Amino acid sequence: MAISEDIKKTFIDYIMLQVFDDQYIDRQEEKKILEEGIKKGISVADGLAIIRQVAADKGLALERDAEERAKEMLKHFAADGKVDKKEFEDTLAIFKSASKSKIPEPEMKRRLKNMMEENGWKAKEGGLFGSKWYSAI
Repeated sequence: MAISEDIKKTFIDYIMLQVFDDQYIDRQEEKKILEEGIKKGISVADGLAIIRQVAADKGLALERDAEERAKEMLKHFAADGKVDKKEFEDTLAIFKSASKSKIPEPEMKRRLKNMMEENGWKAKEGGLFGSKWYSAI
């Protein structure tokens, strides 16, 4: 469905208003923006496309995209079924950068651990001089 330029401009202005203070769109803000789009006759798919385009153009961070990036990194590192501490920390750094540090680090670690558990990826920890870094999360 074609979206009129007036409706699209109003929707983009609404997006910019939501990110005015922090340049970050978390999942709750994303849902609120999409609900506003639906009220204007914009489908969810079109709304997501516009949000992503605005984010790319304006350098905004999307929580959804940051999590997807982190998950892809973990998937790459877990090719052998396990993720070591350095790989986890590298993923954490990318997650932090992609989310512009808007999510507290302990919460990021919990989310990464949940991603690993949901996908059946194990942590390499312990050993003779190893630590229980994963268990501590």
